[in-house]
Amino acid sequence: MANVKHYLTPDWDAPANIHVAMTLRSGGVSAGVYASLNPATHVNDDINAVLENRAIIRQMLDLPSEPIWLNQVHSNRVVDLTGFKNLSGLESADASFTCQSGVVCAVMTADCLPLAFCSKDGQKVAAVHAGWKGLLAGIITNTVAALETRDLLVWLAPAIGAEKFEVGAEVPELFVAKNPKFSAAFKPHTAQKYLADIYQLARIELADLGITEIYGGEFCTVSDPERFYSYRRDNSTGRMATLIWKD
Repeated sequence: MANVKHYLTPDWDAPANIHVAMTLRSGGVSAGVYASLNPATHVNDDINAVLENRAIIRQMLDLPSEPIWLNQVHSNRVVDLTGFKNLSGLESADASFTCQSGVVCAVMTADCLPLAFCSKDGQKVAAVHAGWKGLLAGIITNTVAALETRDLLVWLAPAIGAEKFEVGAEVPELFVAKNPKFSAAFKPHTAQKYLADIYQLARIELADLGITEIYGGEFCTVSDPERFYSYRRDNSTGRMATLIWKD
């Protein structure tokens, strides 16, 4: 088992100085519902186990620095981590970006969609946490605006699959009112319930922004309990981390 990888990387043609990974739930020290590589301090896991898991992740991925963890609140707020020093004072946000080498942008998820962005010239990176509320609020558009380029590669890291994401009728109504194209990401399921394709919602918005090099979107966190935490499946659970940085 020594060669088992406890993380995924995108199959994309990014510049050589760009590094990105999403941790799996295996390979850590947390127990019970948090087993085992949970890096989240906000889910009632033992704090000492969480800190050890973070150290494991840093060593496993050979990170150049401690990831800058956001206080994620399903917003559309994007923060610039370039030159950021005060880790304890970071305000709530759901995306971060930098043009500085050695700064690790990170988001944590357990069904919501994590996205990793990099500019094709290898100069800018971003990590995004996108649940349906953040998507509706424009977290992707705001991130692209913050990066000040549309010459981007985007990885849609593992999230809840289209056959498992049941939402109320108000959700498609809100999205379609914003952009009729979003109707393609919803299909009727049961009375007043729809199935939502969170990957497709992201692809539609990215396409409207002129971004065509989009990768990933082939996993379902709910359906793969061996590899992924899932809040919808288990409620009390850990989180996966999606991290991106540049040399």
